[in-house]
Amino acid sequence: MLGSLHPLDIAIIAAYLLAVIYIGKRASKGTGSEDGFFLAGRGLGKLYQFFLNFGNATEPSGAVSTASFVYQQGAPGSWLSFQTVFMNPYFWFMNVWFRRVRLTTVSDLFEDRYASRKLSLFYAMFQILVACVFLGFANVTAYKIASSLVVKQEAQWTATERAAVEGYNDLKKLEQQFAAGALPAGEKVRLDTLRERNTRHELHSYITILNDVGFYVIFAIVVGTYIVMGGMGAAAVNEGLQSILIIVFSLLLIPTGLHAIGGWHALGEKVPAKMFDLFGSGGSEQFSVYGLGAILLVSIVQNGGLSHNMGIAGSAKTEFAARSGVSGNYLKRLMIILWAFAGLIAVALFGVGGISDPDATWGALSNRLLGTGLIGLMLAGVLAGTMSTLAAKALAISSLFVRNVYRQFWPDITQQEGVFYARCTIIVVLALGAVSAWLMGDFLSIVNIVLTVNIPFGACVLLSYFWRRLTAPAVWWCVVLSTLLIIVVPWTAAKVSALSTNQVLAQTSLTPSGKPAGVFFATVVHANPADLASPLVGSGRFNLECLVLSKVGLHPGSMSPNERLTAQFFFDGLFPFAVLLIAGLLTKPTDPARVAQFYGKMKTPVGETPELEAAAMAETRRNPTRFDDTKLFPWSNWEFCRWTKVDTVGFLVCSALSGAIVLLFIGVLKWAAP
Repeated sequence: MLGSLHPLDIAIIAAYLLAVIYIGKRASKGTGSEDGFFLAGRGLGKLYQFFLNFGNATEPSGAVSTASFVYQQGAPGSWLSFQTVFMNPYFWFMNVWFRRVRLTTVSDLFEDRYASRKLSLFYAMFQILVACVFLGFANVTAYKIASSLVVKQEAQWTATERAAVEGYNDLKKLEQQFAAGALPAGEKVRLDTLRERNTRHELHSYITILNDVGFYVIFAIVVGTYIVMGGMGAAAVNEGLQSILIIVFSLLLIPTGLHAIGGWHALGEKVPAKMFDLFGSGGSEQFSVYGLGAILLVSIVQNGGLSHNMGIAGSAKTEFAARSGVSGNYLKRLMIILWAFAGLIAVALFGVGGISDPDATWGALSNRLLGTGLIGLMLAGVLAGTMSTLAAKALAISSLFVRNVYRQFWPDITQQEGVFYARCTIIVVLALGAVSAWLMGDFLSIVNIVLTVNIPFGACVLLSYFWRRLTAPAVWWCVVLSTLLIIVVPWTAAKVSALSTNQVLAQTSLTPSGKPAGVFFATVVHANPADLASPLVGSGRFNLECLVLSKVGLHPGSMSPNERLTAQFFFDGLFPFAVLLIAGLLTKPTDPARVAQFYGKMKTPVGETPELEAAAMAETRRNPTRFDDTKLFPWSNWEFCRWTKVDTVGFLVCSALSGAIVLLFIGVLKWAAP
């Protein structure tokens, strides 16, 4: 036995790991060229596109973070993930853009559209760093679940660990008394002290025996092994196995959880009624429906800059196969509903605030509900989902490095050498992802950076597809200014003592529940935890956006955390486009001939066979304006085209399915509510 793990659980996990490595070895035969390694020869049909999109979109980090937010905030906490249901009609078009551009990496886009090797190189280097964030998030998720399953028995606790658990239990009792208005006057100082310690992550509801560094290292080795051997082919085949396990791990906690709390009707009896209102506050102090538009905006913008878009859509055999990948995204939306109910079951099982680390909600449920064999299956599902995400990201980054970094300095390397360097890059990127995971904090901070880190380039990629007037200098201005305002300053300000100790910036406001929350800094604590009169110190992300908006009339101190987050997201989503539009009009246009070739290619449908494709592109190169009659605004610089029958029918079907899923979620919540 290893903690809560039985030998049978270990055997199930080992069998899964051996299976993915075997698949990687079998797929290695078709990886002799870069096209075969990165894009599976552009030969993946609708089924593989379904698996790729579902596996890449349905990562365990989404399950764990959704359950965590719902546990804390009720059904409205699911919106950070569930808002993507409104993006599915958009994906019906986006997948085609990335297929029609006929490139291998997103970096290629900047060279193809602007003839800028420097932009291409910068995007590649930027995305290698961004990949560390995404890979780190995936690693943290897997560790959060595994660590809560492999825990110390009480008899093994040290004195410090016992004090941490007892302090947490005391905090929960005092919180309940405070909420009921029955807190003794003499206990207010102790409550504030324990809140301070909890904010510093000094209190715990369980003690794990799993070492985080060792976990990240072993995890990276396994993923690296099968991706290094098999490339995109191995990733695509493994997605089939991994998708099944993802569905299994999403389902496991629902029947076992309902049985543990006393059945379906017990949800309405044990969970506060407001937590079932998808469009209400749910008691949330972070998210509400009013922030949905802002979250959706940044999700769409940042999605355009994701490095793996070209690899997934570009590997499709036809553009309809690329479009078919949206079906995998719909299955994910159904999984989100299951994840949300796991969070509600946790409320019924542990009580509001009954888990010291809400990020471990999924793991705590698994530990409480699952028996021998099922725990192993759960961990295998978590590993499967995380690996599918790591695989797509690592492949995208390796292709960026080889094609857009290495070849810029050594252009004459062979295809076989390119594949070798790609494999080396995958190993390095996975190692950096493990380091990133070790440095990460709570899920809210991680989700915040995941939603915003790709916004600068996301805006550039999207506008590149549709506006002829956009120029390379405008892209540079956008990337530099947006990166500074959205990423660099917010995530480094706390390291500057003059800012973190500034009492104007390190201020707090009270949430509806009476707890203090940072106004500009994500976390604000006292310099001396034993002296609640000591100066305040800010840490975590600095909301520079709200500080900027405060100069034009916004009053962040009087806003709720949800309203401040909404203001931040609207600023982040709109600012890059403002820079692009202004700078694009003020700078010299890109070579008209190059631009005409680019948009001619974007309007040329992908051929059903390699021969038809070659003939279509040859004709477009001779006459790049041959499809200009399809433009919605013929005499403008905007390249929006009139919808075809496939566009219209697909959009309407996708919209109907999105609406049906929302109605299903609302209906099930109403059924469960008291």
